[in-house]
Amino acid sequence: MRFASLGSGSRGNALVVEAGSTRVLLDCGFGIRDTVRRLERLSVEPESLSAILVTHEHSDHIAGVFKFARRYGLSVWLTHGTLAAAPELRGEMPPLSLIDGHTPYVLGDLQILPYPVPHDAREPVQFVFADGARRFGVLTDAGSLTPHLLAMLDACDALMLECNHDAGLLAGSSYPPSLKRRISGRLGHLDNATAASLLAQVDVSRLQHVVAAHLSEQNNRVELATGALSDVLNCAPEWIGVADQENGFDWRQIC
Repeated sequence: MRFASLGSGSRGNALVVEAGSTRVLLDCGFGIRDTVRRLERLSVEPESLSAILVTHEHSDHIAGVFKFARRYGLSVWLTHGTLAAAPELRGEMPPLSLIDGHTPYVLGDLQILPYPVPHDAREPVQFVFADGARRFGVLTDAGSLTPHLLAMLDACDALMLECNHDAGLLAGSSYPPSLKRRISGRLGHLDNATAASLLAQVDVSRLQHVVAAHLSEQNNRVELATGALSDVLNCAPEWIGVADQENGFDWRQIC
């Protein structure tokens, strides 16, 4: 199994996960041309994708989903709440599959395990991907940790974790108080320290990759995010990967 990011941040998110002959896109917050360009960087043709999975309806995750799926004949998998809250799309809808946030399902060579997360969306989920031997856990767009969330991300072989902001930088930023409260609240976004505390609460003995994702361009710094995670894992900060807004990150193989 391997995974790569097309970009991660408030201006758009998309992740590719592949196992065997199955390749899925997790979210698509970019326009069609931009998504195709970013896929080309990974040597991925849109026609090779098996499906698009959606975490929630916020535009940086869903803006390009339906148009891209319709253009390339892809099915879209999402919760009923996400569909109900999604922006309206004029024209024919792509094939849709409604999922439950607690029920695993199989797409080709991938077992997909959705799980609900605390975020200010209608029915948000994140995902663990498995191929029968390895597990890759994804967590972004969550304001706090829950026992179920921690159980889902326990003993993964790779993790992509939201490190949206540094609490001190956000508090001292020029953001209005209401936005600061939203970001730092229980249904907002994880800060570096909370993401690090997750690593302290799960089994990390199998970890081959940890990637910090969804970093705020104004309220975080790469060295703060990687430093917080590496302190818990007792590893060099350089070992922690970072998904940035423009380039995401290249393929990472889970052995």
